[in-house]
Amino acid sequence: MGFIMTAEGHLLFSIASAVFAKNAELTPVLAHGDWWHIIPSAILTCLLPDIDHPKSFLGQRLKWLSKAIARAFGHRGFTHSLLAVFALLATFYLKVPDTWIIPADALQGMVLGYLSHIVADMLTPAGVPLLWPCRWRFRLPILAPRKGNQLERFLCMALFAWAVWMPQSMPENNVIRWSSQMITILQMQFNRFINHQID
Repeated sequence: MGFIMTAEGHLLFSIASAVFAKNAELTPVLAHGDWWHIIPSAILTCLLPDIDHPKSFLGQRLKWLSKAIARAFGHRGFTHSLLAVFALLATFYLKVPDTWIIPADALQGMVLGYLSHIVADMLTPAGVPLLWPCRWRFRLPILAPRKGNQLERFLCMALFAWAVWMPQSMPENNVIRWSSQMITILQMQFNRFINHQID
């Protein structure tokens, strides 16, 4: 599989992603959300995709679950795809009792943390099967084995610094606007799906 991003790298990347998403006002909920909801929630889920690897941080602590998922899908399979994000969200909305009051900004922080892991793994040569079960791997291999995790740490810190600086120093750009619109559309479609299942 080549270079694999470390747990430390994923934690740093999730924090940087959370700061960026809130400051860039990627969604109205994140824009007006509480930092103490968004960042801890992102940290909580940023290692979850690696549950498919028995030697990962979570895999070593939940071996019974990790081994079962690894046997079924292999490493960087289903859990590193958009389908997994959809499945987890659908399960949450359909199965979690209404008495569990989870703030919207915390929930979006959890999604953000999970997605940050997938994006971070796209920066390694192995890439991720974003459209699983289609086996195409999406990658932008900035992080390579020979460069070690010093580059990983530098990249995460640079993203964090840029995320803090960017919103105050430059106007909203087309990429952020397009991303925000796409998220809104996906959210509407997902809500429609959930409402249809409930009805």
